[in-house]
Amino acid sequence: MLAVSLDGRLAPAEGGAAQLGGEGDRRVLEEALAWADAALVGAETLRRHGSTCLIRAPDLLAERRRRGRPAQPITVAVSRSGRLPPDLPFFRQPLERWLLQAPPLPPGGPPAGFQRRLPLSGWSQALAALGDLGQRRLLVLGGARLAAALAAEDLLDELQLTFCPLLLGGSHGWLPLGTPVAPEARAGWRLVEQRLLPEQELLLRWRRPVRQGESS
Repeated sequence: MLAVSLDGRLAPAEGGAAQLGGEGDRRVLEEALAWADAALVGAETLRRHGSTCLIRAPDLLAERRRRGRPAQPITVAVSRSGRLPPDLPFFRQPLERWLLQAPPLPPGGPPAGFQRRLPLSGWSQALAALGDLGQRRLLVLGGARLAAALAAEDLLDELQLTFCPLLLGGSHGWLPLGTPVAPEARAGWRLVEQRLLPEQELLLRWRRPVRQGESS
């Protein structure tokens, strides 16, 4: 799930964080987090923003407690190197942190600040490993390279985009230029929700076609 400009950009042409999304986008983001078991976020996104989004709405926190779930979904940082600045505010946020890192993994346990480390040798295997550990409802928080990697392997089941009333231009789209998209993922998406949010923002949610062997 991403907030984008009207021309599908995540950041201004000159780069840097665009700080897209207002009060309404914050609410739908927290709703998605409340649904999720875990949220995937790229290392570069964490480096740029310093932290990840938390659920703050009292009703959403109460619903998670009622279902016996932790207040916040696990955040799974995706990093080829496994190196993140230790002074990031992310490491002080009240949530459980896991790391997906490309092998070979160094010996020993996860790096400081993480409760678990899993190998990222391929996305299908990594998602299966997360599922085996109970993390089946996965939310992708960004960034663009992470979304592109999943689109290339037809591993996105749903797209939730908040369009913000801005034109940013430049090349920083939510899918980078030249991103290969799996043939099966190119068409057939169904619009399942459209919601006008405050501040003239529009939420659009598409769901991919049902995969062979799955029930609708």
